[in-house]
Amino acid sequence: MSTLSNITLYDTTLRDGAQGEGINFSLADKLRIAKRLDAFGMHYIEGGWPGSNEKDIEFFREAKKLSFKHAKLAAFGSTRRANTAVEKDPQVALLLEAGTPVVTLVCKSSVLHVLEILRTTPEENLAMIRDTIRYLVAQGREVIFDGEHTFDGYKADSAYTTACYQAADEAGAAYLVTCDTNGGSLPSEIARITGELRAKVKQAKLGVHTHDDCGLAVANALAGVEAGALQVQGTVNGYGERTGNCNLITTIANLQLKMGRRVLSDEKLAELRDLSLFVDEVANQRPSGRAPFVGSAAFAHKGGIHVNAVNKLASSYEHIEPELIGNSRRVLVGELAGRANIMMKARTLGLPLEEKSPLTLEVLDRIKHLENEGYEFEAADASFELLVRKAMKQYASFFELVEYHVSIRKNSEHGYDTCEATIKLSVNGEKVYTVAEGDGPVNALDAALRTALIQFYPQLAQMKLVDYKVRIIDSTKGTAAKTRVFIESSDGENSWGTVGVSYDIIEASWRALRDSVEYLLSRPASA
Repeated sequence: MSTLSNITLYDTTLRDGAQGEGINFSLADKLRIAKRLDAFGMHYIEGGWPGSNEKDIEFFREAKKLSFKHAKLAAFGSTRRANTAVEKDPQVALLLEAGTPVVTLVCKSSVLHVLEILRTTPEENLAMIRDTIRYLVAQGREVIFDGEHTFDGYKADSAYTTACYQAADEAGAAYLVTCDTNGGSLPSEIARITGELRAKVKQAKLGVHTHDDCGLAVANALAGVEAGALQVQGTVNGYGERTGNCNLITTIANLQLKMGRRVLSDEKLAELRDLSLFVDEVANQRPSGRAPFVGSAAFAHKGGIHVNAVNKLASSYEHIEPELIGNSRRVLVGELAGRANIMMKARTLGLPLEEKSPLTLEVLDRIKHLENEGYEFEAADASFELLVRKAMKQYASFFELVEYHVSIRKNSEHGYDTCEATIKLSVNGEKVYTVAEGDGPVNALDAALRTALIQFYPQLAQMKLVDYKVRIIDSTKGTAAKTRVFIESSDGENSWGTVGVSYDIIEASWRALRDSVEYLLSRPASA
């Protein structure tokens, strides 16, 4: 790949993305994301609608203090009101006060919405488009025209929708963006209508803005590009109202790696996964493991036949090299695993297993037996590593459990519970006995265990439990069903997962908790 293409990326995470359920950005969040998008190489960043709320107004005030190296900041708003002079429209005035080099205008391009939503005439709507764009261009702004309900409007009355785009073109808009606002169009419709509109405008470039109500937002955006659109609007990770917007993460990867449209340098493309995770973190959203290209499962292999083939030729079951977008290959172990799974997984953990060695087969048999008992190791790398180390005779226990006892006392009169755990351990031949209280039985057991061990292993002071999940196995057995507990732990720099299974939830928790502590203590830096 050599020169960059002329396709621009327009990010609306901070405005359209913020309309998604469960998404709520603070002012600080918006500024952090804007700076990260600029560093990534986004061409346009839409900061919000300065006429809609105080937070967006404050964002544009603060954004003036920032120095963007790559991106143009855009303020979003609408055309002047019907029967109102553009110079006297307060919302247009706020767009100018935002001080951005770009203004994006949402304009009605469907005659149905003009009549039923704006409650004005088709002629007045065309005048609103012309007046507002001309006024903002005269004020030195680059104007992007977003034709709301383009495709629905075009299907109902193609002549009027075309007239809206021609009016925006004549008034001086830089981009005319076709919008699948309801997300109900098919790629073939997007391509046809985009192509027809492109043939009927003289100066402006076309863009495309799609929603994911049919699960086709990315496909529709790519269809728009193939039909001549030179700007793609969307959000990081597909945030947005209802089922979301076009996912720019997936779109960027497809544009560059599948369609040969080089929108970013190779170095920036390799930051794609990091950008996805960063925005999820700021938005307080759990990343989707199944996200195309950047998800943790995107290059995860579990079936024994697949893993055997990938070990010989990665492209046999991988459509791109995961490193291109900052991801990596993962080998999962489970009941569908073969010896290649065990070997490759062990090697990623620094354990030299050979595919055809009896030890590999022993580990595989043990894994399959445990999975039959209800264990899963896909998210429990630490438990898997301990299992392999024990099989390889590379593990020495740091402590032995003598006994533990957990009690819960409930005081109905005063409305509180007291959870207490006692634990007896043998550490280096020395007997240790501790008692601790906690917010629940597992918390109390965790506290008692670490209180007992920390005098011998001070590094445990840095460890904390960051996630705790319980899954009931064979729920048809009711209270006699087995329980699987997954624990994620961290020392502030690294995190690891462990798993435990038992008919008793406390015992299942203990097994996962014990593995978590043993894993930390067994690491070379902790030994």
